[in-house]
Amino acid sequence: MRYIKYLAFTLAAMLTSCDADEFLNPLPDTVVVEESFFQTDADVETGLLGVYDALQGVNANTESNITDFNRGVQFEHLLTEHRSDNTRNQTLEGSRADFHRYLIEATNSESEDFYASMYSVIFRANNILSFIDIADESNQARYTAEAKFLRAYAYFKLVRLYSDVPLVTEVILATDTEGTFTRVSEELIYAQIVEDLQEAVSTLDNTYKSRASRAAAQGLLAKVYMTQPTRNYSGAKLLCEAIINSGDYSLQDNYSDVFYNELNSEIIFAIQYAFGNTLESQSFSAEFTSTVRAGSDDGQNIVNDNLIADFQAFGGNRTEVSFITFPTRSEVVKFLPDGSDISVFPPTYGDNARNAGNDYIALRYADVLLMHVEAAIGEGNSTSDASVISSFQEVRDRAFPETAPNSITSVSKEELLLERRVELAFENQRWFDLIRFGVAAEVLSAHAVEMGYTFTATDLLLPIPAREINLSGGLLTQNPGY
Repeated sequence: MRYIKYLAFTLAAMLTSCDADEFLNPLPDTVVVEESFFQTDADVETGLLGVYDALQGVNANTESNITDFNRGVQFEHLLTEHRSDNTRNQTLEGSRADFHRYLIEATNSESEDFYASMYSVIFRANNILSFIDIADESNQARYTAEAKFLRAYAYFKLVRLYSDVPLVTEVILATDTEGTFTRVSEELIYAQIVEDLQEAVSTLDNTYKSRASRAAAQGLLAKVYMTQPTRNYSGAKLLCEAIINSGDYSLQDNYSDVFYNELNSEIIFAIQYAFGNTLESQSFSAEFTSTVRAGSDDGQNIVNDNLIADFQAFGGNRTEVSFITFPTRSEVVKFLPDGSDISVFPPTYGDNARNAGNDYIALRYADVLLMHVEAAIGEGNSTSDASVISSFQEVRDRAFPETAPNSITSVSKEELLLERRVELAFENQRWFDLIRFGVAAEVLSAHAVEMGYTFTATDLLLPIPAREINLSGGLLTQNPGY
């Protein structure tokens, strides 16, 4: 984040000085340092911004040692898009190529890093909450709500990818292995996520797009309601309608502007990066290139043929903004590094593609509009509710302006899942959509047969990282199948 990294740099230097394996909480001597650091309201806010910094992560092309630097969300496409039917790795070499073939092991370094990164967010959020009374009284509720939103955001990622995980809601000593490593049921984790997000909804406003907001909490909570073991579709529908009726967000007329006019009217929550600055840039944009290698690998998020077919049939004007087919292969172009030129072959990717500044879009308005339809369908198979059909039509009309207003009288669950696929492709939503819609095993089994992979039901969860199991002395148990 452009300003967050600067403000959080001093705090981050202190927080990352402890052993990377002990990411859940600071070592006791670190607590002493933090007590001397948090002395004013400004100190607490700087610490809060450091929580966002943990989400942002460290550019993998800046610090190459994967075991020492958490990458935040910068590896998320590997754990989500690559495990769906959307994309794959260009090569079959290295741990990053294991995700699309369902060959992930408990020692996979990218999975370990993502797990540690989310717990770094949780640790920092818990730490700020323990010092919240130092802040000005007028800011304490807002800072608390932001920290809890971020904690909920991280736990929502973890519970969907790993299922039962340790639930830590306060600062505990690294020596407390039971509190640090005891897996807690999904139901209890979701209950904590809901509680945190409800507080954020009731406290925050919509001032920010790169920090927690009421709409971001409402949108995330709506998705939680439709994912948790006991679904709450009516609650999700009301939350989506609150965002829609707020008037604070709207679709961009030009689909390309969603990704290249950052913090635009469609963005609800984004994790910001800045081009060219090694401390604030990201590396995933460069890794999506493969025709001309701009990243450190041979290419990630290579587009699968079945997704290309869906784009050709249902993508409309989203297609050319989402991917491009060169003579040798198809590449994602939603997040082109600064200075890229894909109008020529071979394409060029600027002078500093490995220090890209493209934001990570965590939640945008089109997602909310489509969730509105999903909530109305609920446990059924379709909806003809005019109020939600209009939400679907708004997304469809932007994609097909030449036939707008497109006549839509009902939307089936299958049609909605397909619309979400082409609208949100490469934004790390497809895997979670397949899980939430209850079709992941069916779709991915067929995909594996088509691609020559081996998929089993246990592949719906990632393995608990072996590093954490070893640190726990065996207290932390493994997921089935690993």
